[in-house]
Parts: sequence; C-alpha cells; structure tokens
Amino acid sequence: MDNSTSAPAAATRIRRFLPYWAVLRADLRQTLRSWVYLVWVFVSVLGAAGYLLFRVGVQHEAGMIQPASRLVSDLLRWCVLGGVTLIIALAGGSISAERGTLADSVLSRGISRYQYFFAKWHARLAAVLGTFLVMGLIALAGGYIFLQADLSLRGSLVALTTIIAILAVVTTCSVAVSAIVNSTMLGVTVLWILLYGVGFALILLPTRYPAPDRLLKCLPLTLQGQFDFQMLLRLISCSAIGSAVAALFGVAYFARRDI
Repeated sequence: MDNSTSAPAAATRIRRFLPYWAVLRADLRQTLRSWVYLVWVFVSVLGAAGYLLFRVGVQHEAGMIQPASRLVSDLLRWCVLGGVTLIIALAGGSISAERGTLADSVLSRGISRYQYFFAKWHARLAAVLGTFLVMGLIALAGGYIFLQADLSLRGSLVALTTIIAILAVVTTCSVAVSAIVNSTMLGVTVLWILLYGVGFALILLPTRYPAPDRLLKCLPLTLQGQFDFQMLLRLISCSAIGSAVAALFGVAYFARRDI
C-alpha cells in the first residue's frame, strides 16, 4: 500500500497593489518617452545653459558681478512660467487620451478605477516633480560654481520646495480634469482657464495669502535665506489641501462615470 501523501498546494499570495504598480511603471516609462516631456526637458536645459553662459560671459568680459541668487531665481521662474503649459499638456491627457481603449485594455484586467487613477496621478507627479528637482539642483550648482555664491543652502531648499508645491497642484489638477472630461484638448483649455484664473484671483488678495506670483518675485531673497517661514507653511498647506481636494474629486467622478 502506498503511504505517500501528496504535498499540499502552495497558497496563492494575492498582491492587491500589483495592478497599481504595473500601471504606474508603464505610465512613467510612457511619460518619460513622450515628445511633450522631451520637449519640456530640452527647452528647459537649452534655455538654462544659454542664459548661464550669457551671464558668465558678461561677468568675465565686462566685469559685472552677477549674484547667483538673481540668476537662479530667473531660471526657476522661467522654468515655472514656461513649463506650466507643457506640464498641463503632459498631465492633462493622462486619462482622457486613453478614453477609447480604457475599458478593454485596462479596467477589464483586474484593476479598479481607484488604483488606475492613483497610479496615473502618482506617475505624472513623479515625472514632473522629479525632473524639476534635478533641473533645479543643476541650476543651483551652476550658480555656486560660475557666479558669486550668495546662495543659502536653507534658502535654496525652501525655494525648490516652494516651486515643487506649486507644480504639484498644477499636475494634480491636470490629472483630475483629465479623468473628468472626454477630450484632451477640452481638458487643457479648462485647465488654462482654471489655473490662470485662480492665480490672477490670488494676486488680488491681501499679501498675507500665498499667491504664486508674489512668491516667485521673492525668489532672490528666498535663495539668500531671507524668507517668511509662516508664509511657506501656508503655501505648503494650501497646496496639499488643494491637491487632495482635486484628486478626491477627480477619482470620485471617475469611479462613477461611463468609460
């Protein structure tokens, strides 16, 4: 008589976040290879390098001392003002651009709409904020190396944090609107009106409110270490709350709408 017993079947381990990670990695690779992202990086790097070489040439030829805080603040401000449109185009089509094949290619393969939305959102945040952080650190290093180093390490970190908070709100609103509308072009238009309208309205408020325009104008002083810490906390708090509200509204609407 055969006394051997069959080995128990190995328990199947369910990885609930595996679809989320799969979509996040795929979307991050797709974003980093898209022409909008490459154009944003190429234009930013080319413009920063050209401006830096121009300022260094003026300093060596004419003997005009160029403070690093002024140079870096100009580079960061132009990166924000010139890159917002490309960031809106980059994140504004994250979900709406896949509207035609979304149900068949993604949502019918074991991933919830919540995981899909958050994966798209986090992938675009990682691409935008990570890229800006790298470019910002390169701009700071250029200011330290080639120009008069009046930069403060604490002020430099605060300046980068300020702009990252602004870009996080822009990216989150872009993904949220992309989950609501059917057309990428319509989403980009709505985002333009919404973001620039809110930015203009904040300028009209008293100075104790954190308006993006006022914060960008104060970048030279911030880079030198002269900043209002309470204003910075209000900016980060408002940015976090605005991003959370936009994300929750976008995912709630996306979870209940027809694809």
